[in-house]
Amino acid sequence: MVSSENDARLRGLLQQCERAHAARETLRAGELLDEARRLAPEHPLVLNLSALRALEAGRGDEAIDLLRRALAADGRNITLWLNLAATCRRLGRDDDEAQALEGALAIDPRHLPSLLHKGALRKRRGDTRAAALVYADALKTIPPGTRLPESLRADLTQALETVRANSAELDAFLGKRLQALRDSGASSERVDHALDALLGKRRIYHPEPTQLHVPMLPAYEYYPREHFPWLPQLEAGSQAVREEFERVFSQDQDRLEPYISYPEGVPLDQWAELNKSRRWSAFFLWRDGRPVTANLERCPRTAELLASLPVHAVPGRAPTAFFSIMDPGVHIPPHTGVTNSRLIVHLPLVLPGNCRFRVGSTTREWRFGEAWVFDDTIDHEAWNDSALPRAILIFDVWNPLLSDVERQLISAATTAFADYYGDTTLAAHHGAGTGL
Repeated sequence: MVSSENDARLRGLLQQCERAHAARETLRAGELLDEARRLAPEHPLVLNLSALRALEAGRGDEAIDLLRRALAADGRNITLWLNLAATCRRLGRDDDEAQALEGALAIDPRHLPSLLHKGALRKRRGDTRAAALVYADALKTIPPGTRLPESLRADLTQALETVRANSAELDAFLGKRLQALRDSGASSERVDHALDALLGKRRIYHPEPTQLHVPMLPAYEYYPREHFPWLPQLEAGSQAVREEFERVFSQDQDRLEPYISYPEGVPLDQWAELNKSRRWSAFFLWRDGRPVTANLERCPRTAELLASLPVHAVPGRAPTAFFSIMDPGVHIPPHTGVTNSRLIVHLPLVLPGNCRFRVGSTTREWRFGEAWVFDDTIDHEAWNDSALPRAILIFDVWNPLLSDVERQLISAATTAFADYYGDTTLAAHHGAGTGL
């Protein structure tokens, strides 16, 4: 057993040895390694460095023996297992390499270099499907935004290419197997999304309300139309609503206001560019559960249409209804709404083209006369890439899957929540409450 003083000296010798070797001072490196051997011939670090020098000299079997002796003394050292695997790989001993990699992964099943080498071994052996599965596990261990060492770049590139190629082959394979079912009329948007996620073609997004999250509701991005039998009635009023909007837009510019309006001292995050800006503006018809009477009087047919629909109703909180105007070139950044107990309705009015809207993994273009309902607690964003303003009517409705009792409870709880904190706290801004 090496004393603490000798251990420090030993590690210093090995570090000097490695620096001398890197500087191509071969004689000096050998002298330092010999001194370390005399001090602790069976120390795992001495055996490891001796093995690396033996391998460089072409003595592969000796290197493997030295590494196995090192592992006998320190079997929890992943570096030793990786060096043994690399030595076996260099000698073409695939089975021994596989065993060494499993030794490393037994210590840390998420060890990225070990998984990358395991995937590479399976690929060399011709089992590209198994390699893709291992590579996929390796890629999952990398947290977003992680800066990885340059030494792993080639291995990561091969991993990504293998996973993508395998996904394409699997996609074609699944397509052939499912073709007969699809030809017979079998279809499911939900299953298609699941398969796309499995193949890495789409993500599965989940609701992330900033306030009230009602569990056990489906995470639809755009809700199926059959939940809203009144949608055709809404769409039939598109022309009348557009005419009223156009009059307002030409005659009532003074009543348009920034949709995002945070007070001073509030963290703006993604809203910094649009805060208090009329590049994304609103003409409110209903606001926080209260009618904007003067504005409703300017739009009587729109007011009548809204009055006929089952809008979201919470005293002092909902409904909110407004014309939403995006100036040319505006991008509304990704964000989520306050609660999935209500959903957002869009009725497109003025569409100059190149106006996109993404909810979760699905991006659509607005089309005049085609309304949709979506869950704004799922990450969403919008673009106006045209040279003209884009305008839509937006309002909120109850989530149709809530029972009457649940709506009553949520309404009462929301009112109590507001009373507890006070209107000043909760009314800090209008932004991102009723999406886009």
